[in-house]
Amino acid sequence: MSITSVASSDGKELVIKVQGRFDFSSLQLFRNAYEKVDIKPEKYVVDLKESDYLDSSALGMLLALRDYAGGDGAEIKIVNCNTDVKKILVITKLDELFNVE
Repeated sequence: MSITSVASSDGKELVIKVQGRFDFSSLQLFRNAYEKVDIKPEKYVVDLKESDYLDSSALGMLLALRDYAGGDGAEIKIVNCNTDVKKILVITKLDELFNVE
C-alpha cells in the first residue's frame, strides 16, 4: 500500500494517488498526503486507479478530506474507480458529495 500526493505546477490542485488497499491502515498516510504539503490547493483529486478495495474507514477518510478542504464548498474529484469501488460510493451516497468519475 502506498499513498502519494503531487501538486500541480501552479499549486491549485493536489492529486492524491492511492495504491493497494484503501483501509484503516492507510489513515495516517492519507492524512499526511494532504495535510503535510506546502500548499493549500483549491481542488483535490483522489486517484483510485491502483486501488481495488476500500472499507468504511476509507469512506470516513474521504469525508475527513472534504471537511479539511472546506466542507460543502470543497472541490474534490474521485477518479479512476473500478466498478466495485464506484458501487460502494453510490450505495453510500458519497457520489452526491464528491465528483466521482
